[in-house]
Amino acid sequence: MKMFAGKGRWKREVTGYEEWMSQLPSELHSIPLFNLSIPGSHDSMSYDLDIHSSILEPDRLKKFSRIYCARKIVCKWAITQEEDITKQLDSGVRYFDLRIARKPNDADPTRLYFHHGLYTRTDVKTVLNMMNDWAERHPKEILILALSHFKGFDKKIERPLHTHLMNAIKTLFGSKLVPRKGTPTLKICWENKRNVIVSYDYRRNHHPELWGAIKYVYGNSMNPINVETKLCQELERTPRPFKGFLVCGLNLTLPEDVRIFKYILRLCDNFPNVIHRSLPRLLQWVNEQASKTPMNIIASDAATRDQFVATVVQLNISKHA
Repeated sequence: MKMFAGKGRWKREVTGYEEWMSQLPSELHSIPLFNLSIPGSHDSMSYDLDIHSSILEPDRLKKFSRIYCARKIVCKWAITQEEDITKQLDSGVRYFDLRIARKPNDADPTRLYFHHGLYTRTDVKTVLNMMNDWAERHPKEILILALSHFKGFDKKIERPLHTHLMNAIKTLFGSKLVPRKGTPTLKICWENKRNVIVSYDYRRNHHPELWGAIKYVYGNSMNPINVETKLCQELERTPRPFKGFLVCGLNLTLPEDVRIFKYILRLCDNFPNVIHRSLPRLLQWVNEQASKTPMNIIASDAATRDQFVATVVQLNISKHA
């Protein structure tokens, strides 16, 4: 951390992001994690999509799963992250949007993958092991893993699959799990040697070690102006101070009706390009909006690009300088 003078008092700035939480000023160690500004990645595993898998979404393209060109188009417009999980962690991302799916007719009934339009190549067990290893090497960095969606969890297998996955998560992370009871702070997490928070979006999740669903607000539009307007509305109606985690999603969202073809049929464009054109404007909005309405977790597409992490982390220093 470096310090510099400004307007008659000292201000501090985090200079490295692999361990940015441990660099925060001591006065931030005892505030609720709900009140910290935390960078996150939207559809965190989308860098790993398998072009050879069937199409899960959008519904209008599912029937074209056997056509390579159709899968290629879906892949172009479903990739929201460019770097793998380890690089996202190293860059300072601390919230992960992990969407789970089971492939039909898989020989292993408990093997699970991630998804966004297509299935991923890497399974859930492998990625969670990677995150657990990273958490062990960085005990002062708090990871927030949000597991949701659970495609392919048919009614006959839904309950045993969820039970298996929740028990596997508890076994893997063990004593590193932050229980959902109480209000976590950096200081409390560090003192108890716990640095993994798992949000599991399932109605039968009664495990005290696993948190429930985290509210995620987003603009539901491909237009950054519309995204900003919707997020402003959501933030203004949210009670303060936060009583739990809240995700403010900067992500752009493709239409679910025929308007989707306006985007996916652009031969010389793709989702990462669209994101890179819009992210600077959205980050400017974040800086302006944060002075009016506090934001907790801020999630983005292309979370490792364009100073996203630096902008979000610096909000903590700016508002407590």
